Amino acid sequence: MDQLPLRAPQHFINRELAALEFNARVLAQAQDGRVPLLERLRFLCICSSNLDEFFEIRVSGLKQLLELGSTQSAPDTLNIPEQLSAIHARALHLIREQYSALNDVLLGELHAEGIELLAGTEWDADTHAWLEQHFISEVEPVLSPLGLDPARPFPRIQNKSLNFIVKLSGKDAFGRDGDMAIVQAPRSLPRIVALPAAGGRQRLVALSTIVEAFVPRLFTGMEVQGCYQFRLTRNSDLFIDDEEVDDLRRALEGELAHRRYGAAVRLETGANCPQQMVDFLLQHFALEPLDWYSVPGPVNLNRFSAIYDLVPRPDLKYPVFTPGLPEGFSGVHDLFDAIRQRDVLLHHPFQSFTPVMDLLRQAAADPTVLAIKQTLYRTGDHSHIVDALVAAAQAGKDVTVVIELRARFDEEANIELSTRLQEAGAHVMYGVVGYKTHAKLLLIVRREAHGIRRYCHLGTGNYHAGTARSYTDYGLFTCDEAIGTDVHEIFLQLTSLTQTPRLRRLLQSPFKLHESLQALIEREITHARAGKSARIIAKLNALVDPATIENLYRASNAGVRIDLIVRGVCALRPGLPGVSENIQVRSIVGRFLEHSRVFWFENAGRAQLYLASADWMERNFFRRVEVAFPIQLAKLRARIREDLERYLKDTSNAWLLQSDGSYARAAPEAAARTAPRDAQAQLLEAYSAAARLPE
Repeated sequence: MDQLPLRAPQHFINRELAALEFNARVLAQAQDGRVPLLERLRFLCICSSNLDEFFEIRVSGLKQLLELGSTQSAPDTLNIPEQLSAIHARALHLIREQYSALNDVLLGELHAEGIELLAGTEWDADTHAWLEQHFISEVEPVLSPLGLDPARPFPRIQNKSLNFIVKLSGKDAFGRDGDMAIVQAPRSLPRIVALPAAGGRQRLVALSTIVEAFVPRLFTGMEVQGCYQFRLTRNSDLFIDDEEVDDLRRALEGELAHRRYGAAVRLETGANCPQQMVDFLLQHFALEPLDWYSVPGPVNLNRFSAIYDLVPRPDLKYPVFTPGLPEGFSGVHDLFDAIRQRDVLLHHPFQSFTPVMDLLRQAAADPTVLAIKQTLYRTGDHSHIVDALVAAAQAGKDVTVVIELRARFDEEANIELSTRLQEAGAHVMYGVVGYKTHAKLLLIVRREAHGIRRYCHLGTGNYHAGTARSYTDYGLFTCDEAIGTDVHEIFLQLTSLTQTPRLRRLLQSPFKLHESLQALIEREITHARAGKSARIIAKLNALVDPATIENLYRASNAGVRIDLIVRGVCALRPGLPGVSENIQVRSIVGRFLEHSRVFWFENAGRAQLYLASADWMERNFFRRVEVAFPIQLAKLRARIREDLERYLKDTSNAWLLQSDGSYARAAPEAAARTAPRDAQAQLLEAYSAAARLPE
């Protein structure tokens, strides 16, 4: 069996196309009538935002490689031009589906609920008068129309900004002929404007519609023959040459200034934009026809997310829930004492993130706490985590924070919080040059009656109270001596000059995680060949590492049953005869973003379970600092296994990956006539504030 060419190109799904398939599954939520209406609109916006980032990072990366003359191919053998062509075809179809969902379904259903997004043709005289006054007082003062001629060159266009190209005729005040101008909409202007309520109906108008209607006011004496919106997507990946950098923070600050004006990668125009105008824009931005997307509506659907906040209709949103607390923390004031009793596991968002912040606050005020060390990747604005670290530093604690400055799209925020922490007296480090610090670690050192004790929190997600309400993640509190020592060694590695530590419990990349994972898969293969129980369950955000995929194929051929729950990109093809017949891959896309990473190995009845910050990708294994940590208490392992089983039985939000790379919705078995099962809803019920889940 091992002689089969398991790394053959036909055994791999293209990573870029797999990412677009994930966006299709997000879009399906917007098309699903079971989902509350305003949540469906929100999913449409998420799909649009995801697609933006895909072009900003993935497509721009391919284009850069092409410009450098790269001839590299993906594991499925598609070369770069072939990938760009396939991306265009799939993205074009996805965009058409997005606007069809908006124009043909969502707007009509919103209208039926008394929520109207008015087109210019739907304005009555009073509405027109109100919007004209709004334009005069709120919009026109901040617009700067820019004529195009030899003395007035084409303005710089910011990444993803809303712009209009205007066709003109006539002469201006200086007697010059003018035929084109550019109007840029500042980001300070709200993209959705709420009109005064009329007859109990909520009426809204897009900024793009307002500008198109009143743009003639900007060109007095000229004839406006057409006004067409467009948007440019640029390369937003920051390049820092680690070997040439003396000061990472300063270098990053310099790069951030250029992000808004990176190389152009995509042009979007309104469907009414004449081809002559499109060709002019493509030529100016040095783009090809494959880089152009014509859309029948606003060029940035993500701006419609403002409607969700503007419309106070809880009946059209998911029900509000109150996260619960585990039994170990319920009614407890001394969290250190609770953690000494036993390890405590939190499952967000079903259980509250508050204990993490409370532990830091308690540590900041506790005179017996000597030191606090923490990694920060994303924290969000006005972070209570950072507040507690600042308070601890000001209280005289030895506070060390490893901040990943290069957390994509959070670089500027992380620079600001690093300044705040340094001003409070904390030691701030930026990790290791050449490796992103993605591990989620908190270490509190406390002097107690019997000596020094280390308290740890290890998680699968960021220390971000906001995403902890919408992302599924696990967090473990423990004062296990071996884990505490391991975390201590990792912080020494990150903040000083030391050799790779020999860890007792944790698996760390870029050193042992990949190697250990392959050994764990190999052990299941050995058990299967010996006739012992062998199974792998892995819950991930992405699976693309070729070596891991090859070993999973080997395990499948050896008889290991493999269940993969991969939310996003998966390059493995399940169900291939002689390759992956024992592998099933499912993706859960529901109310919450599935973000936790869980690795379960049956191990002949002596199950081993790890939670991790890392996905099964080459970057996580070899170019990041990541940590996988074991769950040692049998009760906690059983609880997580029960959670996994819920996901494996989900028939409401689950999609099954087919061997051809497509996805099909999971459905209840007809013979059993069972009702659809929703894993996230079950977890909400099990972990809610009213429930008390035994530890």
